Amino acid sequence: MRSAVEARAAIEAAYRARTARSAAFHEEARRLIPGGVTRSVAFYEPYPFCVEHGRGCRLEDLDGNRYLDHLSNFGSIIHGHAHPAIVAAIGEQAARGTDFGAPNEPQLALAREIARRVPSVERLRFATSGTEANLYAIRAARAFTGKPKLLKMEGSYHGGYDAVSVSVDPGADAPDFPHGKVGTRGLPPEVLANTLVAPFNDLERTARIIREHRDELAAVIVEAVTVRGMIAADAAFLRGLRDVAREAGVLLILDEVVTFRLARGGAQERVGVRPDLTTFGKVIGGGLPVGAFGGRADVMDGFDVAQRAPLHHSGTFAGNAAVAAAGLATLSLLTGEEIARLNALGDRLRTGLRVALETAGVRAQVTGMGSLVGLHLTAHPVTDYRSSLAANREAMRWLHLALLNRGIFARAAGAFFLSTAMRDAEVEETTAAFGGALEDVRPMLEARAG
Repeated sequence: MRSAVEARAAIEAAYRARTARSAAFHEEARRLIPGGVTRSVAFYEPYPFCVEHGRGCRLEDLDGNRYLDHLSNFGSIIHGHAHPAIVAAIGEQAARGTDFGAPNEPQLALAREIARRVPSVERLRFATSGTEANLYAIRAARAFTGKPKLLKMEGSYHGGYDAVSVSVDPGADAPDFPHGKVGTRGLPPEVLANTLVAPFNDLERTARIIREHRDELAAVIVEAVTVRGMIAADAAFLRGLRDVAREAGVLLILDEVVTFRLARGGAQERVGVRPDLTTFGKVIGGGLPVGAFGGRADVMDGFDVAQRAPLHHSGTFAGNAAVAAAGLATLSLLTGEEIARLNALGDRLRTGLRVALETAGVRAQVTGMGSLVGLHLTAHPVTDYRSSLAANREAMRWLHLALLNRGIFARAAGAFFLSTAMRDAEVEETTAAFGGALEDVRPMLEARAG
């Protein structure tokens, strides 16, 4: 059997051999764009392939290689690439003008559709990204409560905003709760004074932190499924969090930027929780840049410009007409029946990955909810960030590259976002490729086990 070193060399050599034009593109891009990518999460070793075009659930790179797209731009392309109805909606609106610096009908129509689907959203405003949506939801909570602090879950990602860039991936030396760790260089240390951290899926300890800091805590922000690791929250955890926050006079913000796809009314419908504020992004823009935040009327009305001292919210492209048209077309296709079918595909993929792991004799955890699927190369159950640290991240990196060599494009950290362009055949294709990729990385898995 090959050694781990030999296995890594073989996987990388195969990748380089099939992506020569992407390698050249990357070197050219590096001369102008730091690291060759314009967002850090798009990079992986030795270099990312460059997409030439996408159709449905398939991508093709500069070298003509085709991939089954399980990344879907981190979950935003829910109906696959270049869906005819969405392309037509964008084109029709573009012919009338893409944006105007003034209210427009598509903007209001999209707001109505979101509010119809999500009863907790009594008022809504648009932004241009999930990061902005979370920024303004937090600002609204601070203004409404008059309190400065925020509580987030360790290991959760809520965008690049300073206040939430804390303990996203703090490592094994993470400080004791409720203290956090800055997530990147360039953040002022003051963010740690106003952002507290709690353990995901641990209601007892999280409730204790909320009660101890209730007099200075404006909001708790949480995901129903963590973007990092696709770890699902227990419904009891979210419901308990709802009760404790209400009791303490703290607002609950549910980040549905990724999870809105899980039910017609988002994850909050699925788990039976009514947050004070909800943030949206990804699928509501039809593949174009978008964000939205909304919730209780009394909280959101702080942005009403007719007030004496309204909260400021701006953004040149917030409520962009072309984006709203794409979002409306996307949601019209995202019926309850299609969501149920897509979630069932996710269940089948989880089952297929587990069968492949068992067949290969590899102990690992397959996590997620509905059409969001995660993989952790560890024998130990994964329920929160700290338990996920037992996973073999180095082997996962090479498993990702081995999957690319077999035509499967997933997130490098081990996540799969399904799209409605997929059927059972694509699930079978994925699990077959996964079984082969496991054999490619077996020497690394056995080296770790030893």
